[in-house]
Amino acid sequence: MKKRNFFTLATLFVALLAHSQQSAEARALLDKSYAAFETSKGIHLTFRATTTGSDGSEQMAMEGTAYIRGNKFKLETNEMDIWFDGTTQWVLMKEINEVNISNPTSEEITAVSPLALLGIYRNGYLLSAPVSRTIHGKKLQLIRMTPATDNKAYKSVDALIDPNGLALKEVMLTLRNGTIQMITISGYNANHNFSDAEFRFDRSRYPHAEIIDLR
Repeated sequence: MKKRNFFTLATLFVALLAHSQQSAEARALLDKSYAAFETSKGIHLTFRATTTGSDGSEQMAMEGTAYIRGNKFKLETNEMDIWFDGTTQWVLMKEINEVNISNPTSEEITAVSPLALLGIYRNGYLLSAPVSRTIHGKKLQLIRMTPATDNKAYKSVDALIDPNGLALKEVMLTLRNGTIQMITISGYNANHNFSDAEFRFDRSRYPHAEIIDLR
């Protein structure tokens, strides 16, 4: 009986050690990708975002373009444009020509910021071992993140990363109610050099827009 218990504990220890090493590999890849994203002087990418309900029905789909430098960004879609300069956010709702100005919380900015979304692993998530995936002939690494506690909005976050270019290619966020949010990234180019003005709303370009300051 004692020998059996010892064997079980030894097996468990080896499994936990292996999991720890694999998690370290995942964190190292995410750290490199985050650093490349954070230090770039300008990233331009296109994306498609979809939301699927727990019953499998598509609830929302949109395509857009993102301009990014560190934690600053501008997002352009058919429905709205969003600027964020690191502190202030401007949201232009095109159909009604209205701009809402706010100072979003860190939780609110995670929902729209590419850098904050990539960095979600740094706060309260456990990382699985990277799994190789070949998509369109390119070898990518899939990392699953699961919350360490139940107080997170997401049940899991799956990130697909190009280990060579250190570019985020896809994110799948599974909410606790079964809803799935998928963001697929294409046209990734990190060779830009954006100025601060790119990430601020220019009132002169929208003289007839109604401004609502929510700060």
